[in-house]
Amino acid sequence: MSPRQVERESAIPHPRETSLLFGHREAETALLTAYRSGRIPHAWLIGGPQGIGKATLAYRMARFVLAHGQPLAPAVQSADSLAIDPDDAIARQVAAGSHGGLLTLERTANDRGVMRTVITVDETRETIGFFGSTAAAEGWRVCIVDTVDELNPNAANALLKILEEPPQQSLFLLVSHAPARVLATIQSRCRKLRLRSLSTDDVIGAAAAATDVAPTDLALREAAEASEGSVARALTLLGGDALKLQQRTAAMLARLPEVDPRELHTLGDSLPTNDRVALAAFIDGIDRWIADRLHADEANANQNLPRLARLGEVWEKIVRAARDTETYNLERKPLVFSVFGWLADATR
Repeated sequence: MSPRQVERESAIPHPRETSLLFGHREAETALLTAYRSGRIPHAWLIGGPQGIGKATLAYRMARFVLAHGQPLAPAVQSADSLAIDPDDAIARQVAAGSHGGLLTLERTANDRGVMRTVITVDETRETIGFFGSTAAAEGWRVCIVDTVDELNPNAANALLKILEEPPQQSLFLLVSHAPARVLATIQSRCRKLRLRSLSTDDVIGAAAAATDVAPTDLALREAAEASEGSVARALTLLGGDALKLQQRTAAMLARLPEVDPRELHTLGDSLPTNDRVALAAFIDGIDRWIADRLHADEANANQNLPRLARLGEVWEKIVRAARDTETYNLERKPLVFSVFGWLADATR
């Protein structure tokens, strides 16, 4: 589970409904310039940390292309951004998920109403019919994959096949939290667009626009300052309990490989079974800690290769365990004990 998934369950607008983009002016200009040239690459890998607006940018680009199908048209050549009026018919169709020229691949619920942990191959194969269909809206066809990290191996290979022979007027916008981990053959067929974490002011602006919280709210500023440039993380931390939980988790991580069982019990008790926000805050804190350690060790990769491998394996185990805990609504305390046990072993 990611903070963005919690965000979507909290009546906060989906990226397809979000018209404003905060930060990322350089990335937006890169997309617009490429489109105006009339020779835009057919696939883009939009990478960066969670919750910074990658999907928002992808939908912004999709709306613009679907609304302005001729790259050399005067309206495109004179545009200074990818903004489209939210009341425009194209924007309303995209927001409703009903535009025939747009296909989105993301995790969905299974027949029992439980959210899948991956994007399946059957869902990915929809791209074949979508791009080959004459029934779709005329002009451009756009596919957003949110996120490509969640494609299972068969699904990734199915996407690769369509990327290898892209149809005319097709555009793929692949969102990734960890672009370096994306299948190398998919990476090689994409123009890479790296997004940076947002400034505190941009986080405040984006979070305020997505909620009814005033930009001057002190709790919002505190959450934004602790968010490390992620709107989703700020929204997760906006409740004081979530922020305190992450601070407690960070303090315990700082003492690894030493672990106090009493503190583990206390931390586990602060994660109620039905509190998805608390679980997201806990996993997000763990994820950031591991990412920081991996980044620090990359500078001396040859010397630290065994440690990198151990942390990478632990990261994969934690992701799977967290997804199972979320999917089946399991008790949180066993997850807390498992996570710290794995991390303690990996850091000794």
